[in-house]
Amino acid sequence: MELGKYADTVLSTYAVSLALLVGLVVWTILRGQKIRRELRKIEERGHIDG
Repeated sequence: MELGKYADTVLSTYAVSLALLVGLVVWTILRGQKIRRELRKIEERGHIDG
Protein backbone atom coordinates (compact mmCIF):
# COMPACT_ATOMS: atom_id res chain seq x y z
CA MET A 1 0.00 0.00 0.00
CA GLU A 2 1.46 3.34 -1.06
CA LEU A 3 0.70 6.30 1.19
CA GLY A 4 2.35 8.97 -0.90
CA LYS A 5 5.12 11.43 -0.27
CA TYR A 6 3.54 12.73 2.95
CA ALA A 7 3.29 9.29 4.56
CA ASP A 8 5.97 10.04 7.18
CA THR A 9 4.29 13.27 8.22
CA VAL A 10 0.80 11.78 8.37
CA LEU A 11 1.88 8.64 10.23
CA SER A 12 3.94 10.60 12.74
CA THR A 13 0.99 12.93 13.33
CA TYR A 14 -1.24 9.93 13.97
CA ALA A 15 1.34 8.50 16.37
CA VAL A 16 1.62 11.77 18.32
CA SER A 17 -2.17 12.10 18.48
CA LEU A 18 -2.56 8.55 19.72
CA ALA A 19 0.16 9.05 22.33
CA LEU A 20 -1.55 12.22 23.57
CA LEU A 21 -4.93 10.48 23.80
CA VAL A 22 -3.43 7.57 25.73
CA GLY A 23 -1.65 10.02 28.01
CA LEU A 24 -4.87 11.92 28.71
CA VAL A 25 -6.74 8.72 29.52
CA VAL A 26 -3.99 7.54 31.89
CA TRP A 27 -3.75 10.97 33.54
CA THR A 28 -7.54 11.08 34.00
CA ILE A 29 -7.64 7.63 35.59
CA LEU A 30 -4.74 8.37 37.94
CA ARG A 31 -6.20 11.75 38.94
CA GLY A 32 -9.58 10.15 39.60
CA GLN A 33 -7.98 7.59 41.89
CA LYS A 34 -6.09 10.33 43.75
CA ILE A 35 -9.24 12.40 44.25
CA ARG A 36 -11.18 9.34 45.47
CA ARG A 37 -8.44 8.64 48.04
CA GLU A 38 -8.48 12.25 49.21
CA LEU A 39 -12.27 12.27 49.53
CA ARG A 40 -12.15 9.02 51.49
CA LYS A 41 -9.63 10.56 53.92
CA ILE A 42 -11.79 13.66 54.37
CA GLU A 43 -14.90 11.53 54.96
CA GLU A 44 -13.03 9.43 57.54
CA ARG A 45 -12.03 12.58 59.42
CA GLY A 46 -15.68 13.65 59.48
CA HIS A 47 -15.17 17.04 57.87
CA ILE A 48 -18.05 16.66 55.47
CA ASP A 49 -21.34 18.06 56.75
CA GLY A 50 -24.30 15.87 56.08
